[in-house]
Amino acid sequence: MGDTLAVDDDGNRLVAFHRVAESTRFGDAPLPLALVAAWHGDRLLLGFNLRRRYWELPGGMIDPGETPRQAAARELHEETGLRADDLDFAGYALFLLARGQRAEYAALYTIEATPHDGFVPNSEIGAICWWDGIQPLDGRVQPLDLTLARLARPR
Repeated sequence: MGDTLAVDDDGNRLVAFHRVAESTRFGDAPLPLALVAAWHGDRLLLGFNLRRRYWELPGGMIDPGETPRQAAARELHEETGLRADDLDFAGYALFLLARGQRAEYAALYTIEATPHDGFVPNSEIGAICWWDGIQPLDGRVQPLDLTLARLARPR
């Protein structure tokens, strides 16, 4: 199903990133996820997922009746406190998940944002940071998300 662009410690693989129209739909795998790569200059917004123990992009499952864009905006706010109605669609990521090599797509959005004080730790996300890609973080960074953020970064 393509070359591997990134792999994480659990064996999940990012195998493609499609820069296509947001209205594009793929018939070979479901689209259950929406993610946001929020940038402030050269700094990327990451949240520390308490269950997975990774620094990750904000995002998550698309709820029934919700569009990927709506899910991305909702998850960004729920996980980081950041409100954003002006997300830019970047493309679709194709993952092969380690358990059974199940294929799934994720819609990826970007935004240029300003750091804020609205974050409150919760049962899912314990901290957020605007990472410069250089300074060490206390914990692992999800390589799939980092690769996606770099691929989708506005030029």
